[in-house]
Amino acid sequence: MMLTDIKSGNGHNGEYIDFYNAPTKRKGIFKWIFSTDHKRIGILYLVSLLTFFSVAVIFGFLMRLELIAPGKTIMDPQTYNQIFTLHGVIMIFLFIIPGIPAVFGNFLLPLMIGARDVAFPRLNLLSWWLFILGGFVAVISLFLPGGPADTGWTFYIPYSVRTNTNVIPALMGAFILGFSSILTGLNFITTIHRMRAPGMSWFKMPLFVWSLYATGWIQILATPIVGITLLLVAIERWFGVGIFDPALGGDPILYQHLFWIYSHPAVYIMILPAMGVISEVIPVFSRRTIFGYKFIAFSSIAIAFFGSLVWAHHMFTVGMSGTAMWIFSLLTFLVAIPSAIKVFNWVSTLYKGSIELEPPMLFALAFIFNFTIGGFTGLMQGALSLNIHIHDTYFIVGHFHYVMFGGTGFGIFAAIHHWFPKMFGKMYNKRNAKISFALILGGFQLLYFPMFIMGYLGMPRRYYDYLPEFHIWHLLSTIGSWILIPGLILMFVNLIMALKKGQRAEANPWGGVTLEWTIPSPPSFENFEKIPVVEKEPYDFTHYELGEEVKN
Repeated sequence: MMLTDIKSGNGHNGEYIDFYNAPTKRKGIFKWIFSTDHKRIGILYLVSLLTFFSVAVIFGFLMRLELIAPGKTIMDPQTYNQIFTLHGVIMIFLFIIPGIPAVFGNFLLPLMIGARDVAFPRLNLLSWWLFILGGFVAVISLFLPGGPADTGWTFYIPYSVRTNTNVIPALMGAFILGFSSILTGLNFITTIHRMRAPGMSWFKMPLFVWSLYATGWIQILATPIVGITLLLVAIERWFGVGIFDPALGGDPILYQHLFWIYSHPAVYIMILPAMGVISEVIPVFSRRTIFGYKFIAFSSIAIAFFGSLVWAHHMFTVGMSGTAMWIFSLLTFLVAIPSAIKVFNWVSTLYKGSIELEPPMLFALAFIFNFTIGGFTGLMQGALSLNIHIHDTYFIVGHFHYVMFGGTGFGIFAAIHHWFPKMFGKMYNKRNAKISFALILGGFQLLYFPMFIMGYLGMPRRYYDYLPEFHIWHLLSTIGSWILIPGLILMFVNLIMALKKGQRAEANPWGGVTLEWTIPSPPSFENFEKIPVVEKEPYDFTHYELGEEVKN
Protein backbone atom coordinates (compact mmCIF):
# COMPACT_ATOMS: atom_id res chain seq x y z
CA MET A 1 0.00 0.00 0.00
CA MET A 2 1.15 3.55 -0.68
CA LEU A 3 0.63 5.68 2.39
CA THR A 4 0.89 9.39 2.89
CA ASP A 5 0.90 11.47 6.05
CA ILE A 6 1.93 8.54 8.20
CA LYS A 7 4.59 8.61 10.92
CA SER A 8 5.55 6.51 13.88
CA GLY A 9 2.96 6.65 16.61
CA ASN A 10 3.91 9.39 19.09
CA GLY A 11 2.70 10.71 22.37
CA HIS A 12 1.27 14.21 22.66
CA ASN A 13 4.71 15.62 23.44
CA GLY A 14 6.19 14.16 20.23
CA GLU A 15 7.96 11.30 22.04
CA TYR A 16 7.09 7.75 21.01
CA ILE A 17 5.13 5.88 23.70
CA ASP A 18 4.02 2.30 23.11
CA PHE A 19 0.66 1.12 24.39
CA TYR A 20 2.24 -0.90 27.23
CA ASN A 21 3.47 2.36 28.77
CA ALA A 22 0.46 4.49 27.94
CA PRO A 23 -0.39 7.03 30.67
CA THR A 24 -3.17 5.89 33.00
CA LYS A 25 -4.35 6.59 36.53
CA ARG A 26 -4.73 2.89 37.32
CA LYS A 27 -1.89 0.70 38.53
CA GLY A 28 -0.91 -2.93 38.16
CA ILE A 29 -3.45 -5.34 36.75
CA PHE A 30 -6.23 -2.73 36.97
CA LYS A 31 -4.73 -0.70 34.13
CA TRP A 32 -5.29 -3.81 32.00
CA ILE A 33 -8.64 -5.21 33.08
CA PHE A 34 -10.30 -1.77 32.97
CA SER A 35 -8.58 -0.54 29.82
CA THR A 36 -10.63 0.25 26.72
CA ASP A 37 -7.57 0.14 24.43
CA HIS A 38 -8.28 -2.50 21.78
CA LYS A 39 -4.66 -3.72 21.92
CA ARG A 40 -4.73 -4.34 25.66
CA ILE A 41 -8.07 -6.11 25.35
CA GLY A 42 -6.55 -8.32 22.65
CA ILE A 43 -3.68 -9.22 25.01
CA LEU A 44 -6.18 -9.94 27.81
CA TYR A 45 -8.02 -12.30 25.51
CA LEU A 46 -4.75 -13.97 24.51
CA VAL A 47 -3.75 -14.71 28.11
CA SER A 48 -7.26 -15.90 29.00
CA LEU A 49 -7.62 -18.11 25.92
CA LEU A 50 -4.24 -19.78 26.33
CA THR A 51 -5.03 -20.47 29.98
CA PHE A 52 -8.28 -22.20 29.07
CA PHE A 53 -6.52 -23.99 26.19
CA SER A 54 -3.92 -25.41 28.57
CA VAL A 55 -6.64 -26.80 30.85
CA ALA A 56 -8.49 -28.36 27.90
CA VAL A 57 -5.26 -29.94 26.59
CA ILE A 58 -4.72 -31.57 29.99
CA PHE A 59 -8.26 -33.00 29.88
CA GLY A 60 -7.69 -34.29 26.35
CA PHE A 61 -4.41 -35.89 27.42
CA LEU A 62 -6.16 -37.66 30.30
CA MET A 63 -8.77 -39.01 27.88
CA ARG A 64 -6.06 -40.40 25.61
CA LEU A 65 -4.34 -42.06 28.57
CA GLU A 66 -7.60 -43.74 29.51
CA LEU A 67 -8.02 -45.02 25.95
CA ILE A 68 -4.48 -46.37 25.60
CA ALA A 69 -5.80 -49.90 26.27
CA PRO A 70 -9.18 -51.65 26.61
CA GLY A 71 -10.77 -51.59 30.04
CA LYS A 72 -10.21 -49.16 32.88
CA THR A 73 -6.79 -47.53 33.10
CA ILE A 74 -6.88 -44.23 35.04
CA MET A 75 -10.57 -43.27 35.49
CA ASP A 76 -14.09 -44.67 35.68
CA PRO A 77 -16.78 -44.14 32.98
CA GLN A 78 -18.54 -41.29 34.78
CA THR A 79 -15.30 -39.35 35.21
CA TYR A 80 -14.44 -39.98 31.56
CA ASN A 81 -17.78 -38.50 30.45
CA GLN A 82 -17.20 -35.43 32.61
CA ILE A 83 -13.63 -34.95 31.35
CA PHE A 84 -14.90 -35.40 27.80
CA THR A 85 -17.59 -32.74 28.31
CA LEU A 86 -15.21 -30.24 29.91
CA HIS A 87 -12.64 -30.76 27.17
CA GLY A 88 -15.23 -30.06 24.49
CA VAL A 89 -16.90 -27.08 26.19
CA ILE A 90 -13.60 -25.34 26.95
CA MET A 91 -12.01 -26.01 23.56
CA ILE A 92 -15.09 -24.99 21.55
CA PHE A 93 -16.62 -22.12 23.53
CA LEU A 94 -13.54 -20.76 25.32
CA PHE A 95 -10.76 -21.24 22.76
CA ILE A 96 -11.65 -22.08 19.17
CA ILE A 97 -14.75 -19.88 18.64
CA PRO A 98 -13.41 -16.68 20.26
CA GLY A 99 -9.73 -17.39 19.45
CA ILE A 100 -8.70 -15.41 16.37
CA PRO A 101 -11.41 -12.69 16.36
CA ALA A 102 -11.07 -11.94 20.08
CA VAL A 103 -7.26 -11.81 20.12
CA PHE A 104 -6.00 -10.85 16.68
CA GLY A 105 -9.20 -9.21 15.52
CA ASN A 106 -9.19 -6.93 18.54
CA PHE A 107 -5.49 -6.15 18.32
CA LEU A 108 -5.11 -5.80 14.55
CA LEU A 109 -8.43 -4.76 13.01
CA PRO A 110 -8.06 -1.03 13.80
CA LEU A 111 -4.38 -1.14 12.78
CA MET A 112 -5.17 -2.82 9.46
CA ILE A 113 -7.87 -0.32 8.47
CA GLY A 114 -6.06 2.77 9.78
CA ALA A 115 -8.26 3.48 12.83
CA ARG A 116 -7.31 4.53 16.35
CA ASP A 117 -9.63 2.04 18.07
CA VAL A 118 -12.77 -0.02 17.50
CA ALA A 119 -16.12 1.73 17.19
CA PHE A 120 -17.29 0.90 20.74
CA PRO A 121 -14.29 0.62 23.11
CA ARG A 122 -16.36 0.23 26.28
CA LEU A 123 -18.50 -2.46 24.67
CA ASN A 124 -15.27 -4.17 23.68
CA LEU A 125 -14.12 -4.27 27.30
CA LEU A 126 -17.56 -5.55 28.36
CA SER A 127 -17.22 -8.42 25.88
CA TRP A 128 -13.99 -9.52 27.59
CA TRP A 129 -15.60 -9.32 31.02
CA LEU A 130 -18.52 -11.42 29.77
CA PHE A 131 -16.02 -13.92 28.35
CA ILE A 132 -14.31 -14.24 31.72
CA LEU A 133 -17.65 -14.45 33.55
CA GLY A 134 -18.94 -17.15 31.18
CA GLY A 135 -15.75 -19.16 31.55
CA PHE A 136 -15.89 -18.84 35.35
CA VAL A 137 -19.53 -19.97 35.50
CA ALA A 138 -18.77 -22.98 33.28
CA VAL A 139 -15.64 -24.03 35.19
CA ILE A 140 -17.22 -23.55 38.64
CA SER A 141 -19.24 -26.73 38.04
CA LEU A 142 -16.01 -28.61 38.81
CA PHE A 143 -16.35 -27.66 42.45
CA LEU A 144 -20.11 -27.88 43.02
CA PRO A 145 -21.88 -30.94 44.48
CA GLY A 146 -22.76 -33.39 41.75
CA GLY A 147 -19.69 -32.65 39.66
CA PRO A 148 -19.35 -31.21 36.16
CA ALA A 149 -21.76 -32.03 33.33
CA ASP A 150 -21.40 -35.42 31.64
CA THR A 151 -23.54 -34.78 28.56
CA GLY A 152 -20.86 -33.98 25.98
CA TRP A 153 -20.31 -30.42 24.69
CA THR A 154 -23.49 -30.62 22.55
CA PHE A 155 -25.79 -30.97 25.63
CA TYR A 156 -28.05 -33.37 23.72
CA ILE A 157 -31.54 -34.00 25.04
CA PRO A 158 -32.66 -36.10 26.91
CA TYR A 159 -29.24 -36.51 28.59
CA SER A 160 -28.93 -32.87 29.59
CA VAL A 161 -32.35 -32.73 31.28
CA ARG A 162 -32.09 -36.05 33.14
CA THR A 163 -28.51 -36.14 34.44
CA ASN A 164 -27.91 -35.23 38.07
CA THR A 165 -24.63 -33.46 37.30
CA ASN A 166 -24.21 -29.67 37.12
CA VAL A 167 -25.53 -28.98 33.64
CA ILE A 168 -26.99 -25.58 34.53
CA PRO A 169 -23.61 -23.84 35.17
CA ALA A 170 -22.27 -25.15 31.85
CA LEU A 171 -25.42 -24.00 30.03
CA MET A 172 -25.36 -20.58 31.64
CA GLY A 173 -21.65 -20.22 30.96
CA ALA A 174 -22.19 -20.90 27.27
CA PHE A 175 -25.19 -18.51 27.31
CA ILE A 176 -23.06 -15.68 28.72
CA LEU A 177 -20.25 -16.44 26.26
CA GLY A 178 -22.78 -15.99 23.48
CA PHE A 179 -23.34 -12.37 24.52
CA SER A 180 -19.58 -11.79 24.42
CA SER A 181 -19.49 -13.16 20.88
CA ILE A 182 -22.44 -11.03 19.73
CA LEU A 183 -20.88 -7.82 21.11
CA THR A 184 -17.57 -8.60 19.40
CA GLY A 185 -19.25 -9.20 16.04
CA LEU A 186 -21.35 -6.04 16.35
CA ASN A 187 -18.25 -4.01 17.21
CA PHE A 188 -16.21 -5.33 14.32
CA ILE A 189 -18.91 -4.83 11.68
CA THR A 190 -19.48 -1.23 12.80
CA THR A 191 -15.75 -0.55 12.90
CA ILE A 192 -15.24 -1.89 9.38
CA HIS A 193 -18.17 0.09 8.00
CA ARG A 194 -17.46 3.40 9.72
CA MET A 195 -13.76 3.70 10.59
CA ARG A 196 -11.70 2.73 7.54
CA ALA A 197 -8.89 5.11 6.66
CA PRO A 198 -9.37 7.58 3.77
CA GLY A 199 -8.87 5.81 0.48
CA MET A 200 -9.45 2.34 1.91
CA SER A 201 -12.34 1.13 -0.19
CA TRP A 202 -13.89 -2.29 0.36
CA PHE A 203 -11.53 -3.87 -2.14
CA LYS A 204 -8.44 -2.32 -0.58
CA MET A 205 -9.10 -3.94 2.79
CA PRO A 206 -6.77 -6.76 3.89
CA LEU A 207 -8.34 -10.19 3.50
CA PHE A 208 -8.07 -10.79 7.24
CA VAL A 209 -10.49 -7.88 7.68
CA TRP A 210 -12.85 -9.45 5.14
CA SER A 211 -12.81 -12.69 7.14
CA LEU A 212 -13.63 -10.81 10.36
CA TYR A 213 -16.46 -9.04 8.57
CA ALA A 214 -18.05 -12.29 7.38
CA THR A 215 -17.53 -13.83 10.83
CA GLY A 216 -19.12 -10.83 12.53
CA TRP A 217 -22.40 -11.36 10.66
CA ILE A 218 -22.50 -15.01 11.71
CA GLN A 219 -21.83 -14.01 15.32
CA ILE A 220 -24.72 -11.54 15.29
CA LEU A 221 -27.29 -13.63 13.41
CA ALA A 222 -26.58 -17.19 14.57
CA THR A 223 -25.45 -16.84 18.19
CA PRO A 224 -28.87 -15.75 19.60
CA ILE A 225 -30.34 -19.06 18.37
CA VAL A 226 -28.07 -21.22 20.51
CA GLY A 227 -28.46 -18.78 23.42
CA ILE A 228 -32.23 -19.19 23.38
CA THR A 229 -31.89 -22.97 22.93
CA LEU A 230 -29.60 -23.38 25.94
CA LEU A 231 -31.89 -21.15 27.99
CA LEU A 232 -34.84 -23.39 27.07
CA VAL A 233 -32.91 -26.44 28.29
CA ALA A 234 -32.27 -24.67 31.60
CA ILE A 235 -35.99 -23.77 31.87
CA GLU A 236 -36.88 -27.40 31.19
CA ARG A 237 -34.59 -28.55 34.01
CA TRP A 238 -35.83 -25.89 36.43
CA PHE A 239 -39.58 -26.06 35.80
CA GLY A 240 -40.17 -29.41 34.06
CA VAL A 241 -41.65 -27.75 30.97
CA GLY A 242 -41.92 -30.22 28.06
CA ILE A 243 -39.93 -28.52 25.29
CA PHE A 244 -37.34 -31.09 24.24
CA ASP A 245 -37.77 -34.03 26.64
CA PRO A 246 -39.98 -36.72 25.01
CA ALA A 247 -41.07 -37.94 28.45
CA LEU A 248 -42.72 -34.53 28.95
CA GLY A 249 -44.16 -34.29 25.44
CA GLY A 250 -41.17 -32.46 23.99
CA ASP A 251 -39.20 -33.16 20.82
CA PRO A 252 -35.46 -33.96 21.11
CA ILE A 253 -35.08 -33.60 17.32
CA LEU A 254 -36.16 -29.95 17.67
CA TYR A 255 -33.21 -29.43 20.02
CA GLN A 256 -30.82 -30.87 17.45
CA HIS A 257 -32.17 -28.57 14.75
CA LEU A 258 -31.88 -25.48 16.96
CA PHE A 259 -28.44 -26.46 18.21
CA TRP A 260 -26.95 -27.12 14.76
CA ILE A 261 -28.61 -24.06 13.18
CA TYR A 262 -26.07 -22.19 15.29
CA SER A 263 -23.31 -24.72 15.70
CA HIS A 264 -22.64 -25.37 12.05
CA PRO A 265 -22.27 -21.65 11.27
CA ALA A 266 -20.11 -21.61 14.41
CA VAL A 267 -17.72 -23.90 12.55
CA TYR A 268 -17.23 -20.99 10.16
CA ILE A 269 -16.89 -18.54 13.05
CA MET A 270 -13.95 -20.78 13.94
CA ILE A 271 -12.43 -21.37 10.50
CA LEU A 272 -13.08 -18.12 8.57
CA PRO A 273 -10.74 -15.94 10.67
CA ALA A 274 -8.06 -18.65 10.37
CA MET A 275 -8.50 -18.52 6.59
CA GLY A 276 -8.03 -14.76 6.85
CA VAL A 277 -4.76 -15.30 8.71
CA ILE A 278 -3.52 -17.64 5.98
CA SER A 279 -4.47 -15.06 3.36
CA GLU A 280 -2.15 -12.60 5.13
CA VAL A 281 0.76 -14.97 5.76
CA ILE A 282 0.98 -16.55 2.28
CA PRO A 283 1.58 -13.29 0.32
CA VAL A 284 4.15 -11.99 2.81
CA PHE A 285 6.32 -15.12 2.80
CA SER A 286 6.00 -15.78 -0.92
CA ARG A 287 6.55 -12.12 -1.86
CA ARG A 288 3.62 -12.19 -4.25
CA THR A 289 0.37 -10.31 -4.56
CA ILE A 290 -2.45 -12.59 -3.46
CA PHE A 291 -3.95 -14.46 -6.40
CA GLY A 292 -7.65 -13.73 -6.93
CA TYR A 293 -8.15 -11.12 -4.18
CA LYS A 294 -11.85 -10.55 -4.94
CA PHE A 295 -12.56 -14.26 -5.21
CA ILE A 296 -11.10 -14.84 -1.74
CA ALA A 297 -13.01 -11.86 -0.33
CA PHE A 298 -16.35 -12.94 -1.80
CA SER A 299 -15.72 -16.58 -0.89
CA SER A 300 -15.63 -15.52 2.78
CA ILE A 301 -19.12 -14.06 2.41
CA ALA A 302 -20.27 -17.14 0.45
CA ILE A 303 -18.98 -19.49 3.17
CA ALA A 304 -20.82 -17.48 5.81
CA PHE A 305 -24.04 -17.61 3.75
CA PHE A 306 -24.03 -21.24 2.59
CA GLY A 307 -22.60 -22.41 5.92
CA SER A 308 -25.81 -21.20 7.56
CA LEU A 309 -27.94 -23.51 5.38
CA VAL A 310 -26.35 -26.93 5.91
CA TRP A 311 -26.98 -27.62 9.61
CA ALA A 312 -29.06 -30.79 9.11
CA HIS A 313 -26.17 -32.74 7.57
CA HIS A 314 -25.37 -33.50 11.22
CA MET A 315 -28.72 -35.26 11.44
CA PHE A 316 -28.99 -37.64 8.49
CA THR A 317 -29.73 -40.57 10.83
CA VAL A 318 -32.60 -38.98 12.82
CA GLY A 319 -35.31 -39.98 10.34
CA MET A 320 -35.82 -36.86 8.21
CA SER A 321 -37.45 -37.13 4.78
CA GLY A 322 -35.47 -38.27 1.75
CA THR A 323 -36.06 -34.89 0.09
CA ALA A 324 -34.58 -33.00 3.03
CA MET A 325 -31.61 -35.37 3.12
CA TRP A 326 -30.59 -34.89 -0.50
CA ILE A 327 -31.11 -31.11 -0.30
CA PHE A 328 -28.83 -30.82 2.72
CA SER A 329 -26.36 -33.19 1.06
CA LEU A 330 -26.32 -30.95 -2.04
CA LEU A 331 -25.81 -27.82 0.07
CA THR A 332 -22.94 -29.55 1.88
CA PHE A 333 -21.17 -30.08 -1.44
CA LEU A 334 -21.92 -26.50 -2.53
CA VAL A 335 -20.37 -24.98 0.61
CA ALA A 336 -17.13 -26.75 -0.28
CA ILE A 337 -16.79 -24.63 -3.44
CA PRO A 338 -15.84 -21.30 -1.80
CA SER A 339 -13.48 -23.16 0.53
CA ALA A 340 -11.84 -24.82 -2.46
CA ILE A 341 -11.52 -21.40 -4.12
CA LYS A 342 -9.46 -20.20 -1.17
CA VAL A 343 -7.15 -23.23 -1.25
CA PHE A 344 -6.69 -22.89 -5.02
CA ASN A 345 -5.85 -19.20 -4.70
CA TRP A 346 -3.40 -19.76 -1.85
CA VAL A 347 -1.55 -22.42 -3.84
CA SER A 348 -1.61 -20.20 -6.93
CA THR A 349 -0.09 -17.38 -4.88
CA LEU A 350 2.76 -19.70 -3.91
CA TYR A 351 3.43 -20.56 -7.57
CA LYS A 352 6.74 -18.96 -8.67
CA GLY A 353 6.87 -17.00 -5.42
CA SER A 354 10.03 -16.24 -3.47
CA ILE A 355 9.04 -18.56 -0.62
CA GLU A 356 10.60 -18.12 2.81
CA LEU A 357 9.92 -20.97 5.23
CA GLU A 358 9.71 -18.88 8.37
CA PRO A 359 7.62 -20.26 11.29
CA PRO A 360 4.39 -18.44 10.31
CA MET A 361 4.67 -19.82 6.77
CA LEU A 362 5.24 -23.36 8.04
CA PHE A 363 2.07 -23.23 10.13
CA ALA A 364 0.19 -21.72 7.17
CA LEU A 365 1.29 -24.53 4.83
CA ALA A 366 0.36 -27.10 7.49
CA PHE A 367 -3.05 -25.40 7.73
CA ILE A 368 -3.63 -25.94 4.00
CA PHE A 369 -2.59 -29.60 4.28
CA ASN A 370 -4.73 -30.31 7.35
CA PHE A 371 -7.72 -28.34 6.14
CA THR A 372 -7.66 -30.14 2.80
CA ILE A 373 -7.85 -33.50 4.59
CA GLY A 374 -10.58 -32.17 6.87
CA GLY A 375 -12.49 -30.77 3.90
CA PHE A 376 -12.38 -33.95 1.82
CA THR A 377 -13.43 -36.10 4.78
CA GLY A 378 -16.26 -33.61 5.34
CA LEU A 379 -17.45 -34.17 1.77
CA MET A 380 -17.39 -37.91 2.46
CA GLN A 381 -19.85 -37.29 5.29
CA GLY A 382 -22.00 -35.22 2.96
CA ALA A 383 -22.55 -38.30 0.79
CA LEU A 384 -25.70 -39.89 2.23
CA SER A 385 -24.84 -43.57 1.89
CA LEU A 386 -21.35 -43.18 3.36
CA ASN A 387 -22.63 -40.92 6.13
CA ILE A 388 -24.87 -43.69 7.44
CA HIS A 389 -21.82 -45.93 7.81
CA ILE A 390 -19.50 -43.45 9.53
CA HIS A 391 -22.07 -41.44 11.51
CA ASP A 392 -21.16 -41.13 15.21
CA THR A 393 -17.89 -43.02 14.74
CA TYR A 394 -14.31 -41.92 15.36
CA PHE A 395 -14.21 -40.89 11.68
CA ILE A 396 -16.23 -37.84 12.75
CA VAL A 397 -13.80 -37.14 15.60
CA GLY A 398 -10.87 -37.26 13.18
CA HIS A 399 -12.60 -34.97 10.67
CA PHE A 400 -13.64 -32.52 13.37
CA HIS A 401 -10.13 -32.21 14.77
CA TYR A 402 -8.53 -31.88 11.34
CA VAL A 403 -10.79 -28.90 10.66
CA MET A 404 -10.86 -27.36 14.12
CA PHE A 405 -7.37 -28.04 15.49
CA GLY A 406 -5.55 -28.77 12.24
CA GLY A 407 -7.30 -25.77 10.69
CA THR A 408 -8.23 -23.14 13.27
CA GLY A 409 -5.61 -24.26 15.80
CA PHE A 410 -2.78 -24.09 13.27
CA GLY A 411 -4.22 -20.78 12.06
CA ILE A 412 -3.95 -19.42 15.60
CA PHE A 413 -0.35 -20.64 15.84
CA ALA A 414 0.46 -19.05 12.46
CA ALA A 415 -1.09 -15.77 13.67
CA ILE A 416 0.85 -15.84 16.94
CA HIS A 417 4.17 -16.33 15.15
CA HIS A 418 3.34 -13.83 12.40
CA TRP A 419 2.19 -10.93 14.57
CA PHE A 420 4.14 -11.68 17.76
CA PRO A 421 6.87 -9.13 16.85
CA LYS A 422 4.23 -6.49 16.19
CA MET A 423 2.26 -7.18 19.36
CA PHE A 424 5.17 -7.43 21.79
CA GLY A 425 8.12 -5.77 20.03
CA LYS A 426 10.28 -8.87 20.53
CA MET A 427 11.57 -11.63 18.23
CA TYR A 428 11.34 -15.28 19.21
CA ASN A 429 13.93 -17.99 18.52
CA LYS A 430 13.11 -19.18 15.00
CA ARG A 431 15.00 -22.45 15.37
CA ASN A 432 13.00 -23.46 18.44
CA ALA A 433 9.81 -22.36 16.69
CA LYS A 434 10.58 -24.66 13.74
CA ILE A 435 11.37 -27.59 16.06
CA SER A 436 8.09 -27.06 17.91
CA PHE A 437 6.28 -26.90 14.57
CA ALA A 438 7.73 -30.27 13.52
CA LEU A 439 6.68 -31.87 16.80
CA ILE A 440 3.19 -30.36 16.66
CA LEU A 441 2.59 -31.37 13.03
CA GLY A 442 4.00 -34.89 13.47
CA GLY A 443 2.18 -35.48 16.74
CA PHE A 444 -1.04 -34.12 15.28
CA GLN A 445 -0.97 -36.53 12.34
CA LEU A 446 -0.22 -39.55 14.55
CA LEU A 447 -2.86 -38.51 17.07
CA TYR A 448 -5.80 -37.91 14.73
CA PHE A 449 -5.26 -39.78 11.45
CA PRO A 450 -5.74 -43.24 13.07
CA MET A 451 -9.20 -42.02 14.07
CA PHE A 452 -10.27 -42.09 10.41
CA ILE A 453 -9.23 -45.74 10.19
CA MET A 454 -10.83 -46.92 13.42
CA GLY A 455 -13.96 -44.93 12.62
CA TYR A 456 -14.29 -46.51 9.19
CA LEU A 457 -13.83 -49.90 10.87
CA GLY A 458 -16.77 -49.12 13.16
CA MET A 459 -15.34 -47.68 16.41
CA PRO A 460 -18.10 -45.50 17.96
CA ARG A 461 -17.14 -42.11 19.30
CA ARG A 462 -17.64 -40.98 22.91
CA TYR A 463 -17.14 -44.53 24.20
CA TYR A 464 -15.20 -45.14 27.42
CA ASP A 465 -14.16 -48.65 26.37
CA TYR A 466 -13.68 -50.53 23.11
CA LEU A 467 -13.12 -53.96 21.56
CA PRO A 468 -9.56 -55.35 21.33
CA GLU A 469 -9.40 -55.00 17.51
CA PHE A 470 -9.27 -51.21 17.91
CA HIS A 471 -6.38 -51.30 20.38
CA ILE A 472 -3.55 -50.62 17.89
CA TRP A 473 -5.24 -47.48 16.57
CA HIS A 474 -5.95 -46.09 20.03
CA LEU A 475 -2.38 -46.87 21.06
CA LEU A 476 -0.96 -44.98 18.05
CA SER A 477 -3.31 -42.09 18.75
CA THR A 478 -2.20 -41.86 22.37
CA ILE A 479 1.48 -41.98 21.36
CA GLY A 480 0.74 -39.09 19.00
CA SER A 481 -0.42 -37.03 21.98
CA TRP A 482 2.96 -37.68 23.62
CA ILE A 483 4.63 -35.99 20.63
CA LEU A 484 2.10 -33.19 20.17
CA ILE A 485 2.02 -31.93 23.75
CA PRO A 486 5.84 -31.47 24.10
CA GLY A 487 5.66 -29.52 20.83
CA LEU A 488 2.99 -27.23 22.29
CA ILE A 489 5.02 -26.78 25.48
CA LEU A 490 8.17 -25.93 23.51
CA MET A 491 6.25 -23.44 21.36
CA PHE A 492 4.80 -21.56 24.31
CA VAL A 493 8.05 -21.66 26.31
CA ASN A 494 9.84 -20.22 23.28
CA LEU A 495 7.34 -17.36 23.04
CA ILE A 496 7.44 -16.67 26.78
CA MET A 497 11.24 -16.60 26.73
CA ALA A 498 11.07 -14.17 23.81
CA LEU A 499 9.00 -11.81 25.97
CA LYS A 500 11.78 -11.81 28.57
CA LYS A 501 14.96 -12.14 26.54
CA GLY A 502 14.02 -11.76 22.88
CA GLN A 503 15.79 -9.32 20.61
CA ARG A 504 14.08 -6.05 19.85
CA ALA A 505 11.79 -6.45 16.83
CA GLU A 506 11.87 -4.10 13.89
CA ALA A 507 8.71 -2.34 12.80
CA ASN A 508 8.45 -4.67 9.80
CA PRO A 509 10.57 -7.80 10.35
CA TRP A 510 8.74 -9.88 7.71
CA GLY A 511 8.44 -7.28 4.96
CA GLY A 512 4.65 -7.03 5.13
CA VAL A 513 2.77 -4.37 3.16
CA THR A 514 -0.45 -3.92 5.14
CA LEU A 515 -0.94 -0.96 7.46
CA GLU A 516 0.04 -2.60 10.75
CA TRP A 517 3.61 -3.00 9.46
CA THR A 518 4.03 0.73 8.87
CA ILE A 519 4.08 1.64 12.57
CA PRO A 520 6.59 0.75 15.32
CA SER A 521 6.57 -2.53 17.23
CA PRO A 522 4.76 -2.54 19.60
CA PRO A 523 2.28 0.10 18.39
CA SER A 524 1.75 3.41 20.15
CA PHE A 525 -1.24 3.78 22.42
CA GLU A 526 -3.02 5.85 19.73
CA ASN A 527 -1.87 3.62 16.83
CA PHE A 528 -1.21 6.41 14.32
CA GLU A 529 0.01 9.97 14.83
CA LYS A 530 -1.96 10.87 11.72
CA ILE A 531 -4.60 8.73 10.08
CA PRO A 532 -3.01 7.17 6.96
CA VAL A 533 -4.29 7.68 3.43
CA VAL A 534 -4.39 4.54 1.30
CA GLU A 535 -3.55 5.10 -2.38
CA LYS A 536 -2.64 1.69 -3.82
CA GLU A 537 -4.09 -1.78 -3.99
CA PRO A 538 -3.50 -4.26 -1.12
CA TYR A 539 -0.61 -6.74 -1.18
CA ASP A 540 1.53 -4.63 -3.52
CA PHE A 541 5.01 -6.21 -3.37
CA THR A 542 6.47 -4.20 -6.26
CA HIS A 543 9.06 -2.72 -3.87
CA TYR A 544 10.33 -6.17 -2.89
CA GLU A 545 12.53 -8.54 -4.81
CA LEU A 546 13.45 -12.05 -3.65
CA GLY A 547 12.39 -11.28 -0.12
CA GLU A 548 14.51 -8.13 0.24
CA GLU A 549 13.32 -4.55 0.04
CA VAL A 550 14.69 -2.76 -2.99
CA LYS A 551 16.78 0.16 -1.81
CA ASN A 552 16.17 3.23 -3.93
